[in-house]
Amino acid sequence: MKISEAAVAEEEEGARPILERREEPLMGSVGGDAHLIPPSNFGVVDVGIFRSGFPTSDNFPFLEALNLRSIVYLCPEPYPAANAEFVRSQGIRLFQFGIEGSREAFATVSNHAIMETLGVLLDVRNHPILIHCKRGKHRTGCLVGCFRKLQNWCISSVHEEYIKFASVKARPSDMRFIEMFDVSCMMQCVLHILYQYHGCGNHTRRLAYQKIS
Repeated sequence: MKISEAAVAEEEEGARPILERREEPLMGSVGGDAHLIPPSNFGVVDVGIFRSGFPTSDNFPFLEALNLRSIVYLCPEPYPAANAEFVRSQGIRLFQFGIEGSREAFATVSNHAIMETLGVLLDVRNHPILIHCKRGKHRTGCLVGCFRKLQNWCISSVHEEYIKFASVKARPSDMRFIEMFDVSCMMQCVLHILYQYHGCGNHTRRLAYQKIS
């Protein structure tokens, strides 16, 4: 995983977020401004978690309105200069997890890599957060699918959401990967995060995590 210069090492054990907590965006006001253009395949995953295709400069005002604290970038290529400058200027943390865009890319991705990415996603100190790849279909869809399994969604609903964003480009191999992902490997991370942040102000997670016996 690569982290941008904005994401300097956090202070001591129990470190505080690098940035001060800002007010959460009001999605109604964002959506109501005709001059704000969302990235392709944009969607709301959960409170403070968004997904999309690759943002362009036309989308920067929209992203600024989201008041993002972090971005998870799922491609191996370097972040374009314009995007990197936008991230720097906004004080956004950039987490890069390079996953190839081939049809069988997730066949070579380790559970540890997925766990690490989900760990970033679950940590409310990183919210509001945007997940994106190139088109917001396959790599983003697989990560969100694994996240949904942590929320104890039934697999048919997980697949339905994946297909909604992937459309005619839906890949059976991606859906198999999501179905085979073992959520039990994430429970220690989940329990640690819940122990630290459950009940903290407005950021209490309203997620129905799967109980592992």
